[in-house]
Amino acid sequence: MINRLFKSTFLFSLIAILSCGNIEADKNRTEASSEKKQDSINSSEEIIQDIVVGANRTELYMPMLHGKKVGLVGNQSSLVLNKNNESVHLVDSLLALNVELVKVFAPEHGFRGKADAGEKIKDGKDPKTGLSVISLYGSNKKPKPEQLKDIDVLIFDLQDVGARFYTYISSLHYVMEACAENDIKLLVFDRPNPNGHYVDGPVLENEYKSFVGMHPIPTVHGLTMGEYAKMINGENWLKDGISCNLEVIKMSAYDHQKKYSLPVKPSPNLPNDKSINLYPSLCFFEGTNVNAGRGTNKQFQVFGSPFLNTEAFSYRYTPKSMEGAKNPKHLDKECFGEDLSESEHLDHLNLEWLIKAYNNTENKAEFFNAFFTKLAGTKKLQLQIENGLSAEEIRATWQDGLAAFKKKREKYLLYE
Repeated sequence: MINRLFKSTFLFSLIAILSCGNIEADKNRTEASSEKKQDSINSSEEIIQDIVVGANRTELYMPMLHGKKVGLVGNQSSLVLNKNNESVHLVDSLLALNVELVKVFAPEHGFRGKADAGEKIKDGKDPKTGLSVISLYGSNKKPKPEQLKDIDVLIFDLQDVGARFYTYISSLHYVMEACAENDIKLLVFDRPNPNGHYVDGPVLENEYKSFVGMHPIPTVHGLTMGEYAKMINGENWLKDGISCNLEVIKMSAYDHQKKYSLPVKPSPNLPNDKSINLYPSLCFFEGTNVNAGRGTNKQFQVFGSPFLNTEAFSYRYTPKSMEGAKNPKHLDKECFGEDLSESEHLDHLNLEWLIKAYNNTENKAEFFNAFFTKLAGTKKLQLQIENGLSAEEIRATWQDGLAAFKKKREKYLLYE
């Protein structure tokens, strides 16, 4: 179904469908061919999975869209299989089903998922359909009343990766809040969490709330987007404790221990299953002077810095400017670090790499930056590393918070 890891021929078709309308068709095909390896997750093999994602369960949601003006929060991951078993964007599927789709909202990285992390995304139009595309990143993180006035039902369909600092769950919060304030029903089309098989990390302390951490949850929360939406409602996390009129379109044949290979990159710097699995652990490097693979073809699979001890780190690479990382950390400078692309599949956060890098950097006072505390959701983790605590000692301090969260999490689980 939607969870088929598409062969290159399917991906060729997908990119051609989604390519911009102001470019000649022949050029589209040429660009699609050159980009297909970058856009696929694991193009070398085919994995057939039996999970049916929410977007493909039309029998559940079409009755709720009949006669309604509909909006969509989506990006390149909002895919379905049509009746010919071909991958198409949800926008095209809804229009083919005669849904009155009036507007699209796009999260960080944009509607096509090509923008750098943190890059400002402008409003515009989808060149294929002419639909207005409203950015939900930058100064407009929450849909405004005037942007919602012609919408009866809003669909939210984004592929999450299960880490607190992955900003699609922050966009979910603001979308739910806007829907609650404007009396709009929200449908969340659920998709698997590829890191849904574990829960780990420090629980965010409220004083460190930001767009990369809005709720008191661990670094790795172990929830699908639909389950997370239920938690936002159930824990009264929306402004003034308001509640969103929420309906989750569940998946079938999914459970949290089932491995899932994404059909397309959920964002520019998560190119494959390995990077997605390592992302919760390596993203902490974004708050240090260490590069986490941006500007290479092994994003979030390697780490390195010009300031790391070459005796402790023998692996070398040089970050370059590229799509999704136009100005990566340490651009054009040789970095020393580790290649983790062949490491074992993680079922916990790994702090060993972060601690090793800190212990082997030139100037420890310049290792961390202010962003690290936002990513960690607490000041304690930096202090623990600076004070020489081991990974085991640090992890022990998380256990009470994790136990309380896991108990809370049970109330919102839709799958085993």
